[in-house]
Amino acid sequence: MQALSLPVIGWLYTLVCGAALLVGAHIVVGLHLQGEEARSHLARSVLEDFLLFGIWILGFAGGIGVLLLKPWSRPLLEFFCWVLAVMTLFSAFLRLRQALRGEHRVTLVLSVALFATSIVALCGATIYTLRSPDAVRALAQY
Repeated sequence: MQALSLPVIGWLYTLVCGAALLVGAHIVVGLHLQGEEARSHLARSVLEDFLLFGIWILGFAGGIGVLLLKPWSRPLLEFFCWVLAVMTLFSAFLRLRQALRGEHRVTLVLSVALFATSIVALCGATIYTLRSPDAVRALAQY
């Protein structure tokens, strides 16, 4: 069963992180072409954007490493999952604080909770799978 789950994890993180990097690059280029005000906003958020791109690159590299059964992919992808889970929970907390002040509280709270729970569960399942004896053995062979 483990032989099937590692390729699924590898492809999932490679495709999702690759898509996130492409969308992020598209947004940055689009903002750069918007005008001076948008470019000044980009200049103010360059550190945050750099860190986000770096985090998504870690997930992308970890996914490719799992596909290639590289030993370094396990800690890299696990680190990415921990960071993504913490960032998701922090973002959900901020959005829930905002939601409690506005209209449609229940719907917004449920949607944020469902989204955050899904991401954190996926990260937890990935970490659990990567720490399994079969995955450790498969990723340590090469």
